[in-house]
Amino acid sequence: MEAAIQNGILHADEIEIRPGEFLALAGGKPLDLTVRELELLTALVERRGRIVSREELYRVVWGESYRKADRSVDVYIGKLRHKLARAVPQRRFIHTHFGFGYRFAPDREPT
Repeated sequence: MEAAIQNGILHADEIEIRPGEFLALAGGKPLDLTVRELELLTALVERRGRIVSREELYRVVWGESYRKADRSVDVYIGKLRHKLARAVPQRRFIHTHFGFGYRFAPDREPT
């Protein structure tokens, strides 16, 4: 299932992104994201279900070529996961595919 855009708002499961308002909600709760976190979440949601490489995320979010030793994507993914888990603790939204990248694919975690 792909993310849906309605009236300029991006929807995917319990995630709602309102770019014009610089607002992201998870389970109806505001996420209080930084600019980079919002751009990263948007990039992942737009590519829902697909593994997205660090290189692609770096290019899309930072607007430049990926530098091999740069761990910015990983750090921001960690921050984003933490904020999502606070808002919707029973869900896991971002999956790591070691050696490949990250995938936005919400699932239920055991409680």
